[in-house]
Amino acid sequence: MINMEENMFSKNPEFCKDSYTICMCGVGGQGIIKTSTIIGNGAINEGKKVVMSEVHGMSQRGGVVSSELKIGNYKSSLIEEFNSDMIIGFEPIEIVRNLNKVNKDTKMIINTHSIVPSNISSQKNSYPNIDEVIDILRENYNYVYPINGSQLAKESGNILTLNMVLLGAATADETFPISKDSIIIAMKNNLKANFYDMNTEAIEKGYETVKSLQ
Repeated sequence: MINMEENMFSKNPEFCKDSYTICMCGVGGQGIIKTSTIIGNGAINEGKKVVMSEVHGMSQRGGVVSSELKIGNYKSSLIEEFNSDMIIGFEPIEIVRNLNKVNKDTKMIINTHSIVPSNISSQKNSYPNIDEVIDILRENYNYVYPINGSQLAKESGNILTLNMVLLGAATADETFPISKDSIIIAMKNNLKANFYDMNTEAIEKGYETVKSLQ
């Protein structure tokens, strides 16, 4: 019989040893699709195989969005339950919605600035206290990195650089399989030249912020 409690908080050590899986979640308009593309290009530039899922949910501004990406010798793009190596939460409560993808050693990059998804605001449901959510996550998971990515994006020159802040934060973890330099090159291959400087700054801000938390 499968022990569900054990599976919820641990990853099978034999599961795809030489691979890496990333779950990204947030709301429409935060750049999740572009982030997936840049990660994928960075992986390919380093000679790695990559598969990416279709974006789930409603990608228009305010709708819930998630994307899954696997680096390694995978055929399916969907991440099995409790087997995500990293989850990047563009919106903090969307991390909670996707906890079925993580285990106790999953690296959690969390933007602490909330954007209430349309399905919550339309139903007039209450929005949880983010500090309390972070505390609960820290009690149950080993690697929780909360950062105010939205504020760092503003400091970089534009709130739309949030996705690059969070991607820079991801590269700060030593297990992330793509170098920060490769991510910057991939960013430049996917964005217009007049956006390079602010997005490079955003990547560096995210990177340094998570390094300071480790």
